[in-house]
Amino acid sequence: MVSLVPHVDLNADVGENPAALADGTELSLIKMITSANIACGGHAGDEGSMRSVVALCKSAGVAVGAHPGYPDCAGFGRQPMTIPGDVLDASLRQQVHALRRVAGDLGVTLHHVKPHGALYNVSAVDASLAKLVALSVAAVDKNLALVGLAGSPALDEWRKGGFFVVGEAFADRRYEPDGSLRLRKYDDAVIEDPVDAARQAVDIVCRGGVTAADGSWLRVHAQTLCVHGDTKNVVAIASAVRRALGDEGVQIAAFSSLLR
Repeated sequence: MVSLVPHVDLNADVGENPAALADGTELSLIKMITSANIACGGHAGDEGSMRSVVALCKSAGVAVGAHPGYPDCAGFGRQPMTIPGDVLDASLRQQVHALRRVAGDLGVTLHHVKPHGALYNVSAVDASLAKLVALSVAAVDKNLALVGLAGSPALDEWRKGGFFVVGEAFADRRYEPDGSLRLRKYDDAVIEDPVDAARQAVDIVCRGGVTAADGSWLRVHAQTLCVHGDTKNVVAIASAVRRALGDEGVQIAAFSSLLR
């Protein structure tokens, strides 16, 4: 099997769980990836966790990105919020700026921004929300890359805004036939078996698609693959994904090397 791309980035959403930082799970995961999306105070994370995770990424040579979400720690940012645009804009700016400042203090460059949870899913199909995300990020640093769901209208909106755009696919999430992620209310929405996740990663990178929840084949073209830091068995999943892609001759490399 021949990869459709010469290399692929492997990213993870991190900085969301103090226990994972304390017991070493976060460090083990960071050693497996090439890019990190760090929670920066919206759905999770605070000054201390940001500093800890950025330091781990720096030590591991992992590219650092911000992972802002709806200001909703209680709901972990996974439900859409009805919130005035100016309030959301201010929150997103604050979140991205906070991580950019922490990274700068530690001598680390912030490379990208990836929305979290409901903000990610809604902005993928809502042009007005995608534009708000872009304007919020541009107010902090217009040279940051934006990471979003591969094939979604959000990527086109962000390209129009002049951003370097990175299409993302998921090794640990099921897809619906329309290309959206299967809602977490379904038992099969999250892939917790490392073998299944690795198989899906190979399908995406080497075959250019994924088997959707109804069994149909969905075309997917992505430059980065994600594993979620809060997925059960995430370290084993990341390891299995790396191993399976390596067996197919795929190089794992940070997309930050492509940034202008």
